[in-house]
Amino acid sequence: MMYVARHPHLLVCYRGSRQPVFLSHLAAWQLYRRDWNDLIGKLQRVSVVAVTAIGDEYLNPKPHQLGPEPVDIWRSLGGLEGIRRMRRNARILIALAAYAQRWNFTESVIVKERMRQDAVHLQRATLQVILRTVFRTSRDAGVPPGRGVFYLHDSVGAYHLMTKRLLLLYRTSHAGLYPRLAEVLGDGIPLRVAKARS
Repeated sequence: MMYVARHPHLLVCYRGSRQPVFLSHLAAWQLYRRDWNDLIGKLQRVSVVAVTAIGDEYLNPKPHQLGPEPVDIWRSLGGLEGIRRMRRNARILIALAAYAQRWNFTESVIVKERMRQDAVHLQRATLQVILRTVFRTSRDAGVPPGRGVFYLHDSVGAYHLMTKRLLLLYRTSHAGLYPRLAEVLGDGIPLRVAKARS
């Protein structure tokens, strides 16, 4: 049996033995104490063009909701490695929101809590994608079979929402750090270019 325990600075998942599985208290505390540049340096690249296109389509449905083919989504994200990068980046993004408490306490606390909820959704969805991909029976270019495609959409939607929340927080509260954050989350491309390409 697995359950989630809440803590002001982290999210810890426990199994029946109460041994931390997802994130230890010490690791989270060390992450929250890191310098801003260290946190930015720990983010792994995820294709902003793919995340923006898929995430916008997921969060803002339009008529004829078929969307892109699962194989195209899978390839544009970088396959299983892209999914794992989103999963690893989630806690860094939350730490960056917590860092903003230094100059915008009230809004950053709210944004951080919302991002925590997004991260729970992301972790569940990416875990399903990883399990269904690793134990798949079909060999369709590595795309998770069956309901795994829906979990793939869920994971991208949650990650996209996290990055949007964080970028808006920095855009409104710290104009000096925002361009660097936008560049890093934009896979090395300024956001306006990424939007034009998607």
